[in-house]
Amino acid sequence: MMVEAFRRLPGVGRKSAERMAFGVLDMTPEQVESFVSAVAGARSSIHACKECGNITASELCPICSDEGRDRTIICVVEDSKAVISFEKIKEYNGIYHVLGGVISPRSGKAPQDLNLASLSERIRENGATEVMIATNATVEGETTAMYISRLIKPTGVKITRLAYGIPVGADIEYADKLTLLRAIEGRREF
Repeated sequence: MMVEAFRRLPGVGRKSAERMAFGVLDMTPEQVESFVSAVAGARSSIHACKECGNITASELCPICSDEGRDRTIICVVEDSKAVISFEKIKEYNGIYHVLGGVISPRSGKAPQDLNLASLSERIRENGATEVMIATNATVEGETTAMYISRLIKPTGVKITRLAYGIPVGADIEYADKLTLLRAIEGRREF
């Protein structure tokens, strides 16, 4: 039963779930109580930031609370995992707008199901000069990026899209056509 519970987590296979289950069984009763409390506490106290939609335990996430961030650049991402990825590289100093998914008719997600209503308002309030669309390079991500682009184009704000292409360490001969096309389109002066 515990193994199956761990298998419900993304990316966890049977062997990993078994290791986790045995890890819990090896804990002292106090450690188990602390573990259970941490999971339950996170689930009940984590919610969307009222400003950007990122996950937070406070009213505003740490990024929206940071007065040192450049509020004129807004990076639009699908979810909070993308925010974490960007923050790891420590090079982006703008703010984020978390959509909470992508437009996907197959999954029943329409534009009104995403955190889009406040984007135009945030652009205006922050005096944004650039909106960087950083959705994934999937059909749904591209559809969402095009929709957002059309939505905010009338504001006159510069709209950019992440460049996609050949990953570092990969051979060009193994790249698919779309990846190679994106690499060519995203090229820059050397």
